[in-house]
Amino acid sequence: MKILHLISSLRGEASFSNKLGNSIIEQLATKYPIEVKERNLASAPLAHLSDAHVTAFFTPEHERTAAQIEIIRPSDEAIAELLNADILIIDVPMYNFTIPSTIKAWIDQIARAGITFRYGENGVEGLVTNKKAYLAISTGGIYSEGYMKDFDHTEQYLRHVLGFLGITNMEVFRVEGVNLSEAKEDVLSKAKQHVEEFDF
Repeated sequence: MKILHLISSLRGEASFSNKLGNSIIEQLATKYPIEVKERNLASAPLAHLSDAHVTAFFTPEHERTAAQIEIIRPSDEAIAELLNADILIIDVPMYNFTIPSTIKAWIDQIARAGITFRYGENGVEGLVTNKKAYLAISTGGIYSEGYMKDFDHTEQYLRHVLGFLGITNMEVFRVEGVNLSEAKEDVLSKAKQHVEEFDF
């Protein structure tokens, strides 16, 4: 089972989302033989889109210049990683109510018409199929319920955009309230317990 693990937190080993994502991998390893490909978007981010990227994307492959081939090479590599994976695990720390810009940059680089989705007679068809996704979301407050729920633009956005690409089989795990509790490891332990009890 091939896993693509996306890391996006700026906090390195102290990251709660990373710890939660690793917990998911550990549980999968108890059930299946796994191979993990890690892409650290915090330490090696993909470029945000530019006019040069978009122009190269929409230039027919046989007409691309050497410069265009080079500028979209990271996009092609990221798409190949995604298509090669059986499982996608995304560590998602909430920054200002939404995903880190590095995840958005990754999405912009892998969401390409004709490759990961296409428009047909029946509308949009996602081409990234037969995959399972797990989101490991960490938040300083409580956003899964209560009056702050409408402020959460992590899970809903990722469900929509990944679903657009064809990844509709998704599970979400959360470590919440890390800035509300003095015992931060307690909220992490609670989140890890949820992972351990889940039927992968």
